[in-house]
Amino acid sequence: MARLVLKFGGTSVADVDRIRNVARHVKREVDAGHQVAVVLSAMAGKTNELVAWCKEAAPMHDAREYDVVVASGEQVTVGLLAIVLQSMGVDARSWCGWQVPIMTSGVHGSARIQNIDGAHLIERLEQGQVAVIAGFQGLGPDNRITTLGRGGSDTSAVAVAAAVKADRCDIYTDVDGVYTTDPRIVKEKARRLDRISYEEMLESASLGAKVLQTRSVELAMVHRVPVLVRSSFDDPDGPQPSLEGPFTGPGTLVCDEDEIVEQHIVSGIAYSKDEAKITLRRVADKPGIAAAVFGPLAEANINVDMIVQDVSEDGRTTDVTFTVPVADFERAKKVIEGAKETIEYEELSGSTDVVKVSVIGIGMRSHAGVAAKMFSALAERGINIQLISTSEIKVSVLIDAAYTELAVRTLHSVYGLDKQ
Repeated sequence: MARLVLKFGGTSVADVDRIRNVARHVKREVDAGHQVAVVLSAMAGKTNELVAWCKEAAPMHDAREYDVVVASGEQVTVGLLAIVLQSMGVDARSWCGWQVPIMTSGVHGSARIQNIDGAHLIERLEQGQVAVIAGFQGLGPDNRITTLGRGGSDTSAVAVAAAVKADRCDIYTDVDGVYTTDPRIVKEKARRLDRISYEEMLESASLGAKVLQTRSVELAMVHRVPVLVRSSFDDPDGPQPSLEGPFTGPGTLVCDEDEIVEQHIVSGIAYSKDEAKITLRRVADKPGIAAAVFGPLAEANINVDMIVQDVSEDGRTTDVTFTVPVADFERAKKVIEGAKETIEYEELSGSTDVVKVSVIGIGMRSHAGVAAKMFSALAERGINIQLISTSEIKVSVLIDAAYTELAVRTLHSVYGLDKQ
């Protein structure tokens, strides 16, 4: 017997028929003798509708009341699933975030989970009751409902799994696992991974892969919660993943790298179109300039990613280029323009027709030449690299967006990821 947390996203609970399909997955685990908690998102498109209603009611609305409205989507799905499970003879009850309670910070609209006391949930699970829990929501320090921001249900699920000491957290999505790259770009050759380390999954999620939300992977890594990514559209009565011994079955297991016997040098190629480039030309090259540029951006809560500085031959001026999220592009330019007297640059330029392509793999720690191979492969295809950033297990480059598919296919092939 194991203790499992199952999470189902919006497409998995898009209507009552799909909720019945979810119930079959849950009942299968209950019939196998497992203790089961379920975390649900709102129906597909429902959160967008609720957000739109808030904006229609008042463009400058109270964030606390916004959370009350937006959190109602998950309340509907947990109630419906509990009803369906009860009709199938499964003992189940619904839980809103405040009932657990899932305690969060007080930042309405993007709160962070601070604590979950899992004792009451564990007691109910040990009694054989299925806990159907609303994701994406919690209770703030002011005793008000909070929401966790987009993708927050993944974070809720992993946090609940850690709180109840679950053996595994199964994230059911509309894909059947984590692939070496986007199957829509590298058709037929992108391969599903059986396992991927927390570190690799975290890099992939932060670099553009949409399978898991970044905060959920961070939480899983901290609490060492094994996470299984699998499809909710798999046959509920089909082959199931193993809970003992070597991992087999559908899906991709996100786990500690020590549990991966055969570690590949490169495990995947990710890309992100959510990038905008800003360049400041002929900035005075003197102490404090970096702080003058990036300080105001930090105060405006604008995240800066890739940075490169190119000093002139005479050493008097420098060009500074960096990237920000596309959504913050115009705001970032205004912030920099507002600090022009302090920064003392001569020209500001920028573009949004760029993409960040990344090579990821824990094997990079012990193998040299990964970056050189990447740069050579792109050069052979005539793809110019505008910016470079690295970490211990990834190399990212910024290129013209027009070359996205060519770059991804080229790198997927050059690192041998096409091979079965």
